[in-house]
Amino acid sequence: MLETSARLLRMLSLLQSRRDWGGPELAQRLDVTARTVRRDVERLRALGYPVHATSGTAGGYRLGAGARLPPLLLDDEEAVAVALCLRTGAGGTVEGIEETSVRALAKLEQVLPSRLRHRVQAMQAVTVQPPRPGASVVAQQVLTALGAACRDHERLRFDYRDHGGTTTRRTVEPYRLVHHGRRWYLLAYDTERDDWRTFRVDRIAPMSPTGPRFTPRELPEDAAAYVAKGVTSRAYRYQARLVLHAPAEVVTRFAWSGFGMLTALDENTCELRTGFETLDSLAMYVGMVGVEFEVREPPELAAHLRAVAARLTRAADAAG
Repeated sequence: MLETSARLLRMLSLLQSRRDWGGPELAQRLDVTARTVRRDVERLRALGYPVHATSGTAGGYRLGAGARLPPLLLDDEEAVAVALCLRTGAGGTVEGIEETSVRALAKLEQVLPSRLRHRVQAMQAVTVQPPRPGASVVAQQVLTALGAACRDHERLRFDYRDHGGTTTRRTVEPYRLVHHGRRWYLLAYDTERDDWRTFRVDRIAPMSPTGPRFTPRELPEDAAAYVAKGVTSRAYRYQARLVLHAPAEVVTRFAWSGFGMLTALDENTCELRTGFETLDSLAMYVGMVGVEFEVREPPELAAHLRAVAARLTRAADAAG
């Protein structure tokens, strides 16, 4: 059986790892009696941790939000991960978080053991974060609200603006936030359309309060893979379908999950589906593939490629 201080730390770690814990389950994990669990909960409350109890035959506990932030319990790997994320957040794509990230990082590094501080500094020294043109900026409070709704399985209502500028009211069951291709996306089940949908977070205007809790459904597949399939085309203003005159394995490096979905048609040709906000970006991308191709969609891409080709030819003639 664990000593009292070690047991309190273990209980705190369990309470922070997920939302709800049953009393008997906690007792079993800690190898103590239910009475000892109740006493330890009271000790945590005295230390400032808002541990809420739920009634019922089995009873349960939840670590809630209090008037102030109590100390968090992080293991070595979690502490390093948080520090690296805070360093990245200082120049990231979440609006209004840069200065806050710096302040939080200063506090964390002040208490990091020397061995962990050296790991963080070494990782930062060899990591280069290039500029991210075209990355969408997301308001910090929006990302936080969506994340809380996903965690707590609460329905969301929000106004959503599509790529054409049309705004609609949506009611969804939120499941995952996915950062993909320089943008944040929400994977959710649209209750009115009775189907899964992917939403760009920078186009979401959430409404308060959140709706009732829902029973989670089984995800159609891995969240990141599902979002990748959707956003390579549907989330962008221009969706392209190209037939490439080369084996799929030759052009795979140009169809990584952030920019395209590749399907082999036969041994010598494959189909590439991709999407971009502008025709210039789309033309630049397909020009980098490096193989012969045919444009199937959209029709305006062919005309734009002619204009780009003429511009490049004029530049080459002038250089000659």
